[in-house]
Parts: sequence; C-alpha cells; structure tokens
Amino acid sequence: METQAVEIIENEVVLEEARSLNHSRLIHRISMALLPYEEQYDILPELEFELSAGRLKPDVALLPRQQYDYRRDVLRVVQPPVTAIEILSPTQSFDYLVGKIQDEYLTSGVQSAWLVLPRVGNIYLFLPGQPPQVFTSGLLRDPATQIEINLDTLFR
Repeated sequence: METQAVEIIENEVVLEEARSLNHSRLIHRISMALLPYEEQYDILPELEFELSAGRLKPDVALLPRQQYDYRRDVLRVVQPPVTAIEILSPTQSFDYLVGKIQDEYLTSGVQSAWLVLPRVGNIYLFLPGQPPQVFTSGLLRDPATQIEINLDTLFR
C-alpha cells in the first residue's frame, strides 16, 4: 500500500503522508463539530503555516475569524493558529506527533493542540506549560478557545 503522496509546489517536491479513510473521516467530523464556533474562528483543514519552528500543516487549524479577500490568496500563513489539531494516522508514531506538538506548535505560539487517536477514540489536549489532558468520552473543553465538543458524537 502506498504511504506517501508526491506534490510539486513552486518547483519543490514535497513528500506527504497518505491519508487513511478514518483520518479523512475525522477531519470532516471535527470540522463539522466545530461549526457552532464558525463566527469566532475560521476552521481550516490542511492549511500550511510558516511559523518560528518551520513549516507546519495541522490536519485542522483554528484561526480568529478574518475578513476574506478571494481575489488574493495565501499559500502559507505566518500567524500561528489558536488551535492545531493533529490526527494520528496509521503511518505516524504517537511519539513523533507529541514531539511535533510540544516542540513545534506550542513553541511557535499555538495556544492549544489536540492529538486525536482514532483507534482508541481518545483526544489529548496540550496547553503550553501544562501536562496533557486525556479525554476518553463526553465533552472535551478547550480553555484556550472555550470550545466544547462531544467525543461520543465524534467517534460514533
């Protein structure tokens, strides 16, 4: 089974992890669960950021709501997202994503990060300077954004 997709951007070859069915499904479900917060935040799947720790592309990112100008576009956003959401895929390691969150997202100004584990239906919530919280069912409450989502609905 193919595990990498090749994308050519600005004459640069980028190897990217292939997404699985459950990974894609959860990007959609998380985005849908966040719709009640659409007036406060832009819900942005697969957007690339150019942050102090380098180029990062969370599965879902939340930015403060902005006015859009569809005549101009941006390939890489330099403002860190308020929240970065990563979904563990079958080709990634848990330790790799924890390191990415702690060493790259949080050090670049991201206020909260979620690590979603599809196979066990858990979400780890990371906040700067605090140990991660694990949510296994019920409501996840993110103090950085005041967002609440129901894990039982998300993983149904």
